[in-house]
Amino acid sequence: MLEGTIIKALSGFYYVNDGQQQIQCRARGVFRKRGLSPLVGDHVGYEAKKPTDGYILSIQKRKNELKRPPIANIDQAILVFSVAEPAFDSQLLDRFLVQMEAQNIDPLICLTKWDLLSQVEAEAMRLRVDTYARIGYPVVITSSMNNEGLDALRNQMENRISVITGQSGVGKSTLLNHLNQSLSIDTQAISQSLGRGKHTTRHVELMPIGVNGYVADTPGFSSLELPDITVTELEHCFPEFDGYRDHCRFRGCTHIAEPDCMVKEAISEKKIDQKRYAHYQVFFNEINQRKKY
Repeated sequence: MLEGTIIKALSGFYYVNDGQQQIQCRARGVFRKRGLSPLVGDHVGYEAKKPTDGYILSIQKRKNELKRPPIANIDQAILVFSVAEPAFDSQLLDRFLVQMEAQNIDPLICLTKWDLLSQVEAEAMRLRVDTYARIGYPVVITSSMNNEGLDALRNQMENRISVITGQSGVGKSTLLNHLNQSLSIDTQAISQSLGRGKHTTRHVELMPIGVNGYVADTPGFSSLELPDITVTELEHCFPEFDGYRDHCRFRGCTHIAEPDCMVKEAISEKKIDQKRYAHYQVFFNEINQRKKY
């Protein structure tokens, strides 16, 4: 049995790269009986009599998995958000960060369209960016127009499988075209009436970037459901709570209404960002509401 990695899934076919060639495969029916579907990023065993007629026979254990986009074995997630057109959406960014924390996937925040900001706007945005840098999230500021930050981002993608995702219309495809000019990914302008971009990516595919790096471009979207986690798990998706939660008066403190909560005290002392905490409250309530249905 041969082995390789699925680098593209399209119309029921899976394209497996074994390091030398790409094989077009179908999945055996046994996977459907198990309720299991091969994903881009899966390490698989397969057989093939010719490059266009292969069958996937086995799927190795995954280290992680995302449902949206459907991809497995990711080393890092590059969360692309624009600072203008569309406007920076910090609550949506925090949703993505919770998703990645819950899946144990290292996130990298990439901010695009920096050239659209005035000097005053840029200074204000840097203050917001610093909030995430202090927590420990790597942040790369880019401008495809000015080629700013592209080398730094490319270096972060070397020797890794990355998924690049984020809100529609933030310039993900344009960014990838600048990182690897041979990709020629379709791009479209922002819809002025809706204030968001049109989806230009229709399938998940791993594409080469830099030295031994691969990246999956994925359809953009403007909303994101929280992962299927409990409220207890949610607080662990906010790393800035570390160092405070263990000193709360009550064990199992949710940091919402309990007295003598050290997390809330840290917020009042501005040691924890108030806007991030407000998003935590929103997510907490969403998870509680979801349990009722």
